[in-house]
Amino acid sequence: MPASIARRTTAAALGLAAALVLAACGNPDDGGTTEVAAANGDTTKINLSPEQHRVTTEKVDAIAAEVPEEIRRRGTLEVVNSSGSAAPLTFYATDNKTVIGVEPDIASLVADVLGLKLHLNTVSWENIFVGLDSAKYDVGFSNITVTEERKEKYDFATYREDNLGFEAKKGSGLKITGPADVAGLTVAVGSGTNQEKLLIEWSKENERAGRKPVDIKYYQNDSDTYLALQSGRIDVYLGPNPTAAYHAATTGKTEVVGTYSGAGATLQGLIAATTKKDSGLAEPLADALNEIVDNGTYAKVLKRWGLPDEAVSKSEINPPGLPKNAS
Repeated sequence: MPASIARRTTAAALGLAAALVLAACGNPDDGGTTEVAAANGDTTKINLSPEQHRVTTEKVDAIAAEVPEEIRRRGTLEVVNSSGSAAPLTFYATDNKTVIGVEPDIASLVADVLGLKLHLNTVSWENIFVGLDSAKYDVGFSNITVTEERKEKYDFATYREDNLGFEAKKGSGLKITGPADVAGLTVAVGSGTNQEKLLIEWSKENERAGRKPVDIKYYQNDSDTYLALQSGRIDVYLGPNPTAAYHAATTGKTEVVGTYSGAGATLQGLIAATTKKDSGLAEPLADALNEIVDNGTYAKVLKRWGLPDEAVSKSEINPPGLPKNAS
């Protein structure tokens, strides 16, 4: 969406509703599904099986011709995403080996438009950027937020809003709207993520204001994090809001106690396809994303995963991102 639309007030950023709420738990008897509801009340049955029957679209020759010749000759779009289980973004199907989620589905549509075969490469979070830096992978579709710091090394083509969620044990009584609400709390966050950057800034702000800093914790995977949350070793887990809301909805053990824009109080965060700077892919990626927005397949994918509230109206190349010194 245009930057003028993307910019929001602090009140709006603090008032973001959870994208998903509990509707029903998974039912292994119907092939592995779960139901979630969007903020507007529409319920969606999500297919968790390896037989995804993804939404598809047609190649657009004019856009495909924009792709660098080396990639066109190869015939595949080398997409990299994170190995962390983060439903409904990127996670494993019921066979524990097939990668599914809204991120692979959007990447698949983009590959369709570009006339390329999708090849997913699933790695640890830090190796996404290592692989992009070395040109081992063409593009990352892995809930990557646009930040001013990242824009120094990467080009971005946006495709989803970025909202963060503070997840706590159900019945915690917590309500988080800003730095003061996490002062002195023990909060888990993923290393190298923009939510970590935001949390560190909030902790520093608390110290400047004479409040206790945040006790920041890191875990290797979501399973360890949620175990720590249930046992009381941490008070809150800060991660992508879709993941937090999906987990709260399908387990009934946690709740989202606050949401925040991934780019801070005055700017709506945006998730983007991420490529090495000057790789020549940013423009065809943005054009492909705008094609699927216009032809309706993008909306079908977001609805399929219960995320229609995170839609953007247009893909932008390198829009304003999380500031280097966000507070």
